[in-house]
Amino acid sequence: MLEKIEKSLEKSIFNSRWMLAPFYLGLVLSVVLLFIKFAQEFWHLASHVFEASEADIIVGILALVDMSLVGSLLLMIIFSGYEIFISKIDTGDNKDRPDWMGKVDFSGLKLKVIGAIVAISAIDLLKSFMDIPAEMSDGDANSLKWKVIIHMAFVISGVLFAVMDKVAGDTKKH
Repeated sequence: MLEKIEKSLEKSIFNSRWMLAPFYLGLVLSVVLLFIKFAQEFWHLASHVFEASEADIIVGILALVDMSLVGSLLLMIIFSGYEIFISKIDTGDNKDRPDWMGKVDFSGLKLKVIGAIVAISAIDLLKSFMDIPAEMSDGDANSLKWKVIIHMAFVISGVLFAVMDKVAGDTKKH
């Protein structure tokens, strides 16, 4: 009797992983929304290329790079998260299957996410530096200072994540 209850409970817990599927579907739809914003920004940039300054074009291109990094990060989270927590994705013999699919574990995913966050933060910081006015007010300087502090917090967090992952990996080997 208890064995039957245990099997039923374990089956329910195991099948509960499918409750995460709508989250990943929502992330797929988020990629669609991001693509719409990307297309809008690209159109705005392309339609104003002749009257915009070089700095404005560079900042616009950095915004496009930023969005493409976020899109790539989302896809990595969708593929890896789905395969780690829900089910393997059967792509058959598809030659376009990314090499990293099925090989990124939770630890690797965390490192890739923090790496992408650092890159996105760096691009945002670079955009801020490109937009520094000739005469900076105290408010602008304070805002820029906080962006640098936040970026450095991301960098330090990334390094700490990598160190912790290395220590945990070394601990498993011994």
